[in-house]
Amino acid sequence: MKKKNIFSIGIIIILVISILSGCTAKQEQTEQSQELNEGNAPNVVVDSEGNEIMIPEEINTIIPLGPSNAEILVELGFKDKIIASDAQTKTLGILPEDLPYIDLMSPDIEQIIALNPDLIFATGMMMVEGNNPLKPVSDLGIPVVYIPSSKSIEEIYNDIMFISKVVGEEEKGQEIVDNMKEIIAEFKEIGDTITEKKTVYFEIGAAPYMYSFGKGVFLHEMLEIIGAVNALGDQESWISVSDEAVLAADPDVIITNVNYIENPVEEIKSRSGWENVKAIKNDEVYYVDNMKSSVPDHNIVIALEEMAKAVYPDKFD
Repeated sequence: MKKKNIFSIGIIIILVISILSGCTAKQEQTEQSQELNEGNAPNVVVDSEGNEIMIPEEINTIIPLGPSNAEILVELGFKDKIIASDAQTKTLGILPEDLPYIDLMSPDIEQIIALNPDLIFATGMMMVEGNNPLKPVSDLGIPVVYIPSSKSIEEIYNDIMFISKVVGEEEKGQEIVDNMKEIIAEFKEIGDTITEKKTVYFEIGAAPYMYSFGKGVFLHEMLEIIGAVNALGDQESWISVSDEAVLAADPDVIITNVNYIENPVEEIKSRSGWENVKAIKNDEVYYVDNMKSSVPDHNIVIALEEMAKAVYPDKFD
């Protein structure tokens, strides 16, 4: 297995564990807790974990931990101020290869402290089971702002605006959000006209440990935007999937973003017992970009376009 593809499995497992352990309950308060704390000094913020954090007046060096944090900061124009990131972000190719890259789930604390960044943006995925691996860093006075893994498009908007406020680029952040909203509205306008809606099974984890999602996930929203129906939409959040569930749903289209096996589309088509599924019989199995569809940031609109063209090529040309 290639190292760069481990993230696809890891993000699924982390999300599922977080849900089962109840850690995602904190995400219900994301919008409230991520607002700038107006009752304090302008450079004090409250992150998603409820921590009050003093932000330096000048931000010259940043470490984003988590691909969405890195992509948002690059889009905001802070690429040159990023002095390190995480191993998963390295696979995106948006930062210099010679930067230090840190293991998300087992960060080298001494390495981070030695880099002495002005600010760290950390993904909420690092807080699995309530542990704070970066506490030794924040205890030394290095500001660590936690950004949870967003489950809805609205939460993605909030994250972009929050990060942009922290780094003093709120106007640019608003431009990014407005651009997303404009693109999404264009797809929704077409999606709303579709009356004969196709059912879609979207696979994010391949056999034998298949994973997908129900309601309460931004990918579910994206299917609805393009006028499709989530074949597992009667369930909630990230879910493990059985052969029986897919066979019973008999989807019109199958989408996969699995990138850790050689040919995920052909693997699905060749599964024993799946030959009578409508999507298989009609050769309606498609791949969409893994990182664009799994990283909750502004680039989900790229995945939205890929999904739309896969499901309704005659509508979204």
